[in-house]
Amino acid sequence: MTTDRPIQEAGQAQQPQPSANRDNDLIAMQLREGADLLHAQGANPFRAGAYRKAADTVARLPQSIRNLFDEQGREGLEALPGIGRGIASSIIEMLITGRWAQLQRLRGETDPEKLFQVVPGIGPDLARQIHDTFHIETLEALELLCADGRLEKVPGIGRRRAQAICATLTAMLDRGRAIRRSRMPLPTPHGPAVGLLLEIDREYREKAAAGKLATIAPRRFNPKGEAWLPVMHARRGGWHFTVLYSNTARAHELGRTRDWVVVYFYDDEHAEGQHTIVTEVRGALAGKRVVRGREAECRAHYTALENHVAATEGAR
Repeated sequence: MTTDRPIQEAGQAQQPQPSANRDNDLIAMQLREGADLLHAQGANPFRAGAYRKAADTVARLPQSIRNLFDEQGREGLEALPGIGRGIASSIIEMLITGRWAQLQRLRGETDPEKLFQVVPGIGPDLARQIHDTFHIETLEALELLCADGRLEKVPGIGRRRAQAICATLTAMLDRGRAIRRSRMPLPTPHGPAVGLLLEIDREYREKAAAGKLATIAPRRFNPKGEAWLPVMHARRGGWHFTVLYSNTARAHELGRTRDWVVVYFYDDEHAEGQHTIVTEVRGALAGKRVVRGREAECRAHYTALENHVAATEGAR
């Protein structure tokens, strides 16, 4: 991996100086930029501090972090000071794909359709269809579609093509025996409870409407470079959240850029997941906010709320 981008000067004598290894320099630089953006956007200082500590570790590393990963896999990265499973996953993502999806989100550069096209067999049309159908934005989320068989159900793919795509994707993510074999699941099967996600969604939309959130200037669909996309960072129930309106081609096409909300969540080791929350337009949940992929839980959530209200009113 090479880059023509200049390495930032440390600025303080006690801070680590750039190493002779460009992979280390680039990864440390991106981790520091992520920390700076989190700080500027009002995120919990814990997260920004964790990225800075990891950046210092990578910058001081006497060997190539790529060689370390090739030789020891994920376990070698997690053994480094200040690098747990979540940040190790971010480093692996940078080494394998040349991207860090979280940094792109913080910059306002997210383009999941282009990301999916790094997988051989996925062209522009299929990338868009996958994103529009499942509202996912990472290669790890795409891998989950492979694991549970949903990818082959996308019209026009079929089992044989899906198997070929999934085999290639697995090979990309399994490089160095580090991804699938040692991936640790999030604390719950789906992440935060539906009720918490809906509360985060409500808080974000209310604060965005009131102009109480920092805004970023997304590169997509923003020819004037205006900072219009609100971003919220929050910590609730042991989870860290980053929340933004969806800025995808489909959201713009359907006029849903102020309706579709993408919620990224992280545990204390920065292992990441995401959900998209929308206003349902049909069925029993029409008009209600729904977490895509967890509709059954949303129905149960709203039923419980209605029962509670009914019981409260009946007791009066």
